[in-house]
Parts: sequence; structure tokens; C-alpha cells
Amino acid sequence: MDPLVAAIDQGTSSTRFLVFNAKTAEVISHYQVEINQSFPKEGWVEEDPKEIMQSVYECMERTCEKLCQLNIDISNIKAVGVTNQRETTLVWDKETGEPLYNAIVWLDLRTQSTVERLINKAPGRNKNHLKHKTGLPISTYFSAVKLRWLLDNVDEVKQAVLSERALFGTVDSWIIWCLTGGRNGGVHCTDVSNASRTMLFNIHTMDWDPELCRYFDVPMEILPRVKSSSEIYGCMKSSSLVGVPISGCLGDQSAALVGQMCFREGQAKNTYGTGCFLLRNTGTKPVMSDHGLLTTVAYKLGKDEPACYALEGSVAIAGAVVRWLKDNMGIVQSSSEIEKLAAAVGTSYGCYFVPAFSGLYAPYWEPSARGIICGLTQFTNRNHLAFAALEAVCFQTREILDAMNQDSGIPLTQLQVDGGMTSNRLLMQLQADILCMPVVRPTMSETTALGAAMAAGAAEGVDVWSLSPGQLPHVMSEKYEPQINSDESEFRFARWKKAVQKAMNWETTEPSCNGNGLGKKMNGTPWGVPPTPPPTRVDP
Repeated sequence: MDPLVAAIDQGTSSTRFLVFNAKTAEVISHYQVEINQSFPKEGWVEEDPKEIMQSVYECMERTCEKLCQLNIDISNIKAVGVTNQRETTLVWDKETGEPLYNAIVWLDLRTQSTVERLINKAPGRNKNHLKHKTGLPISTYFSAVKLRWLLDNVDEVKQAVLSERALFGTVDSWIIWCLTGGRNGGVHCTDVSNASRTMLFNIHTMDWDPELCRYFDVPMEILPRVKSSSEIYGCMKSSSLVGVPISGCLGDQSAALVGQMCFREGQAKNTYGTGCFLLRNTGTKPVMSDHGLLTTVAYKLGKDEPACYALEGSVAIAGAVVRWLKDNMGIVQSSSEIEKLAAAVGTSYGCYFVPAFSGLYAPYWEPSARGIICGLTQFTNRNHLAFAALEAVCFQTREILDAMNQDSGIPLTQLQVDGGMTSNRLLMQLQADILCMPVVRPTMSETTALGAAMAAGAAEGVDVWSLSPGQLPHVMSEKYEPQINSDESEFRFARWKKAVQKAMNWETTEPSCNGNGLGKKMNGTPWGVPPTPPPTRVDP
């Protein structure tokens, strides 16, 4: 049988484990588990690191069981790759193996006041003060400010740092450390694509930057060792795959770029997951954006290979808006239902939805923005709102695509897409209409996991997957052509931009201590909460 390569795809809303044929890139088997998110206060988003690891083990074991039922010998799995939600921040105790706090998710906004303070003390109050080293604006999005919050606010973290027991990592580091032995010799590492999202990594020297670590007052000894995206980091120490090398590691958006085989300068892809991420390969030189995009390390496929960079447009809320309509508002019962609701009306009827739940990312980088629905009339119903939610994903993509075309000077002629939301055919057609260009979707949508598997299979010492251009597998795709005229598209886009302006500068101060965002009345109780009555006097 052909060699197999597996991938752990640990995303914001779920964990998957997929097994690929290394010769054909075909998915042989897979398993998926949803991940719980907790929102302890307004703007806070956390996940349980132990639940994340439990989901990884469950997905691996269930997939191995399925392979056995198919009479496939799991010893054919020659390597495992890891791909992960980026920026999400963890600190754990290397002696006990226990997390010292929940994982603070990339979407989390608790650091907004810290970010405002850092920007205010930067020369010229410039949010791009560190961009020359990091490629990133100072934002709640990246790991350094989240780590700073943990160091300032969680006693267990402070104590563990003082007693030299603390390890910091993004989700990839936590998974690799646990799978390679944990407190019994676990490998504490990350790859260049994940490191470049922390604001502590210099994208030119390709290492942790002492000056950046001093700026955020982060002790360098707690940081993982930075490695390439394709090399053997260590071997599995538990589960059915004991002894199998872990040899690929890529942040999820970099993995999707590899999985879409965008290896040439100028190639781009857009992934529709919890958020929406457009990456364009810029080759071996970092290109700085003048239009609100990030400069990031795309991948480094081997110890001795050059690093490749990308321009990235990041949108915080894409698939998350569907989850919000389902879990918070009860407007849809399942994620698939939104397509039926929206298709039933075929228009938002002038309703616009800006889902700035975590502020606005590219191209605005405005943490003070908040979600807004406008253009409502008595005629508006839940179908129009469902349509407006899908349109919001497409308009946000249009904004980052426009910025990318301005930065590169060479406009894209079609958009390669992937991610869970691309199974929504109405969304794909809307996207083609709003961009006025064809949208191309591979029939195998698991490109993120595929990218991690490719990196793992191609690693030196594994060598079961060739990344040379002539030997890349041919992937089938379908194309959506625009079906409306460009005038209508431009009119709708202009209205969207007007709605975005109305969402700006909403929340400019630190959320109140009570965490409900209501602020306090003069008597100290939150707005909307009746004051506690004085105690009743009882005469003896």
C-alpha cells in the first residue's frame, strides 16, 4: 500500500485528525470533535488546554479504529503533521504538566486597554511601531499582549516563572510537547509560521528578538525553540501511533497556503473558518503593507530551506457569525440552515451586518469597533439577517482583497478558496458576485490538514511526499463565475463601507471590572442592576 501521512488540525471551534495517501493526497479516514469555548466576561474568549489535548487523543484513536475497520494497517502512517489556530496563548508547568490558566484565544479582547496604553506611549502613537521587526501592528490579536496579561494577572503563572517551571507556547507547542512525552522529556518547540504571530519574533533574523522580549517584559527562557515547518521534532510517546515521528508544523493559514499548493510568488488563497484569512505568497523577501495587511512568515519547508513570506489580510469573524446566529440568537438550528434561510429571500433587503465582535482586523485594526446591524425596517426578517451575515463575510473579503491588490500592484484574476464555509454554495456565488471575479474551490476542502500532512511527509528522514512542482497531486475544483453586473456590486459594497464607519469607535475604554460592559452608576452598582436596598432597621 502507498505510505500514509496523518495531520492533527486543531482549530478554534473543532479538532480533526485526517489520514492522507502520500501519493494521491486522497483522504483515507478522518474524525472530528467540537471544542467548547468559554466567555467568562464580555470580550473574553478561552478554551481548556486539557480539553484540547483530550480532543486530539480522541480524534487519533477514533481514526485509527476506522482504519482497522477498513483493514488498513496503521503502521502505514509514516509521519504526523500539526496545524493549529494561531496566536492562542498557553502557559503550563513543565514539572506537573498542568496548564496554569485556560488558553486565551486569538479573538480575546481583554488586552484592549494594554494595547491602547502601548500605542499611546509609542512614538507618534503609531500602532505600527514594531512592524519593521514583526510585520504586525500592536493589537489584541497577537500572543505577546496575551502572555503579558497572564504574567500580570495570574499568580500561578507569576510563581511558575519565578521558580523556572513555566513554559509558554501557542497551541502547536502544547500539542507537540504533550505528544512527545510531556513532563517526561516532551519537546518544547514551535515553527517559524507560528512564532511570527507572537510579536516576539523577528521575521528578518528568524529568531526570538531580545529587544521585543524586553519591550513586552517577557522572560526569554519560557519561549519554545523555533524550528522549520518540516523536520522531525520528536516521536509519539503514547496513543496507537507510538514511535511515529511528528515532522510537520504550520499555523493553520500557512498550512492552507501549502495545501492549496501556492508555492509560487503571487499565488494566493482565502480560507473561510472561524475567521477569514487571505494569504499571498511574496517569495523569500518580506513585503511590508501600506494598506493594513500583515507581513508574516508563510513557511520554511526544511532546516536548510529558505523561509517564504506572505502578505495576509485577517478578518476576525466569518464562520463565527453563523455560530453566533445559532448559539446566541437561536435564529438557525444548525450551521447548514443559514444557506436555506438566505436563499429563500435572495437579498438582505438593504440590511447590513458588520460582525465586529472582536473589533475590526484588516484593513482597519480598530479594536474599539463593535458589531452593528443597520438598515432594518419592519419588513426585515431572519432570512434577510441570514443573507446579510453571509454578505458580511464576502464584503470583508473584498476589503482585504482590494488592500492586497493595492500593495502588490498585480491584481488577482481569480480567488482560490478553502475552509468549512466553502461548502455553502450560496456564499461562494455571493463571493464571486461581490468580488466581480471567479472563485475556485477545490472539491477536497480539507486543505489546511493537507498542508500539514505535506510538510510532515516531505521532512528529511521521512521522505514519503514530494513537493517538487512536477510531482504535486492534481486536485479537482469547481469554479463560481460572477452573475451580477459590477454597478450593483459596487453600490452594495459602498453601503457596506458606510455601515463599517458606524461600527467604529464604539468601545474606547477598558471594560468595567464587573465584566458586563455596563459601566457603573454613581452609587457603584452597574447600570441596569437595581441598587441593593439598605438593610431594614429592626428595633430591639
